[in-house]
Amino acid sequence: METNGLSALGSPRGTRKKRRRVGRGHGSGWVKTAGRGTKGQGSRSGGNINPRFEGGQLPIVKRLPHRRGFTSHRPPNPQTVNLRQLSRFEVGAEVGPEQLASAGLVKHAGKPIKILADGDLEGKTLTVRATAFSVEARRKIEAESGTAEVIT
Repeated sequence: METNGLSALGSPRGTRKKRRRVGRGHGSGWVKTAGRGTKGQGSRSGGNINPRFEGGQLPIVKRLPHRRGFTSHRPPNPQTVNLRQLSRFEVGAEVGPEQLASAGLVKHAGKPIKILADGDLEGKTLTVRATAFSVEARRKIEAESGTAEVIT
């Protein structure tokens, strides 16, 4: 019989633990109550309780309505606009959040906007104002004699 090769593959000793078979006779060591204690809801089959259940007391989620929800302390993800989309503006135009929103390129003019470098400006000189620019986008805008202004 071959002792090496694919037929000899297996888990190393001690990595696979046998399942505990409760309530299967005295030899198992888990007889009578099978580790469930005596009497009560937890000892019955199907007797599990929702972790939020507080024994009939008014739950904390109902007691503290003003604590519901959550506010992230991280800044929101910026809305992104690609250079390819900016090529629709006229040569020499000043493109800011309001112009991007009116053109339908972003949903909200008041939220952060980041300009990404996908595409080209096709020879257009623009003044672009946004919250952030990728390094490549800034390089492409300035290569076309445009300006990239960071606003806050």
